Amino acid sequence: MTVTPLSLLERLRSNPDEESWRRLVSLYNPWLQRVLRQAGIGETDADDLRQEVLAVLFQEMPDFEHNGQAGAFRRWMRNIVINRVRRYWRSRRTAAARQPGDVSWETVDDPAAGLEEYWDREHDRYLIQELFRLVEASVSRSTWLAFRRQAVDGERPSAVASELGISVNAAMLAKSRVLARLRSEGRLLLDNV
Repeated sequence: MTVTPLSLLERLRSNPDEESWRRLVSLYNPWLQRVLRQAGIGETDADDLRQEVLAVLFQEMPDFEHNGQAGAFRRWMRNIVINRVRRYWRSRRTAAARQPGDVSWETVDDPAAGLEEYWDREHDRYLIQELFRLVEASVSRSTWLAFRRQAVDGERPSAVASELGISVNAAMLAKSRVLARLRSEGRLLLDNV
């Protein structure tokens, strides 16, 4: 993975390239699918809506102006998704209203109402999990375990070294390397998010 001082979002906004788009799509595809399913949308329709959201991102990203506040991109993307979900349910209501039946669509709550809260609560957790997954795949198993046991589980370096059969210095170095990689990848993925 090439390291560049520009964040993924800045590259997509100012100088988009195929690799940057591929990275954004691979990062956000599972998240969008999860959010759309949370909105009660079936798998096939969720796939269509996910593609629609990505098309809007592709089309509007060059015009996206970050306001300098943390979460600006996240809120912008959330609004795109919620607007598409509302449009989807509105079209379903319109189609259902034309059909005789016993469901009164006018009385059904807004299916996107809880989606904003879900997005805000789960988005960062999802990105951090993806960041961990990305970095874990790029380091050796023992390096990851040494990092995880110290940074996540709170174990002392000497205990981790003993458990993994490495020196205390190697355990501390593994933690340091993984933290540096997480910071680097996090900046590339999450700057201005």
